[in-house]
Amino acid sequence: MNRITEHNLKGIAASPGIAIARAVLLESEEYIPEKAQVASAEQETARFRAAVEDAKAQIESIRESTEQKLGKEKAEIFEGHLMLLEDPELIDAVIDLIEGDSVNAEYALYEVSQSFIVMLSELEDETLRARATDIRDIRGRIMNSLRGVKGGDLGQLQEECVIIARDLTPSDTAQLNLDAVRGFITEIGSRTSHSAIMARSLDVPAIVGVGEGISAIQSGDLIVMDATEGKVWISPDADALAAFQTKKAVYDKRKAELAAWVNKPSVSEDGHRVELAANIGNLEDVQKALDNGAEGIGLFRTEFLYMGRATLPTEEEQFQSYKYVLEKMEGKPVVIRTLDIGGDKELPYMDLPKESNPFLGQRALRLCLANEELFRTQLRALLRASRFGNLKIMFPMIAVREELLEAKRILEEEKQSLIQAGAEVSDSIEIGMMIEIPSAAISADLFAPHVDFFSIGTNDLIQYTMAADRMNETVSYLYQPSHPSILRLIRMVIEAARQEGKWVGMCGEMAGDPNAVPLLLGLGLHEFSMSAGTILQTREMIGNLSYAKWQSHAKHALTLGGQREVQSYAQEQLQGGKQS
Repeated sequence: MNRITEHNLKGIAASPGIAIARAVLLESEEYIPEKAQVASAEQETARFRAAVEDAKAQIESIRESTEQKLGKEKAEIFEGHLMLLEDPELIDAVIDLIEGDSVNAEYALYEVSQSFIVMLSELEDETLRARATDIRDIRGRIMNSLRGVKGGDLGQLQEECVIIARDLTPSDTAQLNLDAVRGFITEIGSRTSHSAIMARSLDVPAIVGVGEGISAIQSGDLIVMDATEGKVWISPDADALAAFQTKKAVYDKRKAELAAWVNKPSVSEDGHRVELAANIGNLEDVQKALDNGAEGIGLFRTEFLYMGRATLPTEEEQFQSYKYVLEKMEGKPVVIRTLDIGGDKELPYMDLPKESNPFLGQRALRLCLANEELFRTQLRALLRASRFGNLKIMFPMIAVREELLEAKRILEEEKQSLIQAGAEVSDSIEIGMMIEIPSAAISADLFAPHVDFFSIGTNDLIQYTMAADRMNETVSYLYQPSHPSILRLIRMVIEAARQEGKWVGMCGEMAGDPNAVPLLLGLGLHEFSMSAGTILQTREMIGNLSYAKWQSHAKHALTLGGQREVQSYAQEQLQGGKQS
């Protein structure tokens, strides 16, 4: 019998929700052009430029319709597409190939864009890998224009359905008829792809990265998709279907309950106030943070500005991005981390040396201090943007105090230089550092007098403390956020900051982990920064906890023998009534 637990396919839960509807398959066979010589490279270039302009007009139309349906913020994702259509690194490279080799525009477009797509797809960072889909999107529009082919219009779908496709572009997603489309499932993709971001904005359940198994779905099949777990059922029997209808009703009720926490303060049952902030990796994430009641941005990863391109971003480009985020947050705190790249995250145009152990190599602040002009450019952009909001600058990957002091010295030099040049710079910028290396946690009392805040990056702190690569499945069992050794390091950092009257945040995944939140509250963490989608459930959880009681529970947890004991103890306290 087809039970509810026997799902047919598994993918990545990209946008939460439960949907039950018939499948509609989208044919997505990509056109791969053949190379052909042209008689006139000049005429071929003109044909290509015309196709680019046609693609711009199409995307502008989609942007305008999206703005009308969802508002200006939701439509801003297409500004990036328009920028790609004007990017000389992409467009001029196609023209150079056409004119240099006298080849057809279709071939030149495919070859140049494919080199970018391959490079981006191989990056570890999901946000940057997602840019490959954006390039495919605009390539498809230009290619269709060159070939005189009209693309499909998903806005014309009328019957309730679940879209099944190899991939959906952001413009595909924006054109979905929300009166009919109950969700979508794709063969490829990631949670940070723009189509996934758009799906969350539209509140459409989405499961991506299902793989080749998606070919088992036929148009007309009844599909049940649980996008809270990334599971798909094909043609479930009556009992399983009834169970899912019940589960969907429960999910919808729970979602309405969490929505009530959007504008509530983050305060414990006994009145202890904390701050719940969002981690963001690109400009599109800002609105999602606000929609989920974020009280600030606890981590703005600036790497996206540097990766997926052929040259370093200019000071002006960076300034505009930082200004945008600060203005959107309207005075709420925004912690912007300086460039955290190197080793495992490469910038091809910098020709960084290969390292045998990149996680322990020249990365993040180490790289910036070794490439001082790169660092100074980013700092100038940050300082110029500071007057547009509540900016806090954070330095990553600090192991010794000398690194922090040198970074602060360079920052102060750039600040004075801008002021002398007549630029307006905020005089209330807080300066902080990430605690992600055990040496920094152990000597936090030596750092505390020199910063305004700490932010604990648990993702790296855990792997460095346990000497276990978190990406290595054979030692993944050692990635233990609630191990007493990690909790003790966190307590050391919080105590060192308290002695100096400074605050401590956490921007690692642990900050939004429901197994860890009560303990972190008890340890005295001030700011919890997490994925926007987990803010409301965390706020609700904190609202039902007693800070005073969890201070005692956290203290006891530090004496236990390992993560299993800590988690069992914490669960016992949580289950001892409403909470213990």
